[in-house]
Amino acid sequence: VYEGHPGDTLRLNGVIIINAVKCLPPANKPVPEEIHNCRPFLEGQVAALPNARIFVALGQIAHQSAVKVLGGRLPKARFGHLAEHRLPSGAVLIDSYHCSRYNQNTGRLTAPMFEAVFERALAARAGS
Repeated sequence: VYEGHPGDTLRLNGVIIINAVKCLPPANKPVPEEIHNCRPFLEGQVAALPNARIFVALGQIAHQSAVKVLGGRLPKARFGHLAEHRLPSGAVLIDSYHCSRYNQNTGRLTAPMFEAVFERALAARAGS
């Protein structure tokens, strides 16, 4: 259970968090060169997880990088909250708005919306 502090009882089982961008750029907005430079690291992490089939992208930058790494094409896989994409690699990518404080404070992403993404990921995992 997520309790909002480092000593909470939340435990991840069969889950790993990997990043499309590895730094915190100025104004929290990575430039295309940074995104491109980080992609080989994402490719390596995905390659090290040959049994992973369900991916959740937190934000449009993560979505774009994941689509490219998983063999999809961006025009066909458009970003949208709770959008689900079946990619040529066999992976399923589920999109979420980024869980930034800004998105939470403005109501663009609410707790129920965020929870729905992971409920969908669990359902997709059960169906695969």
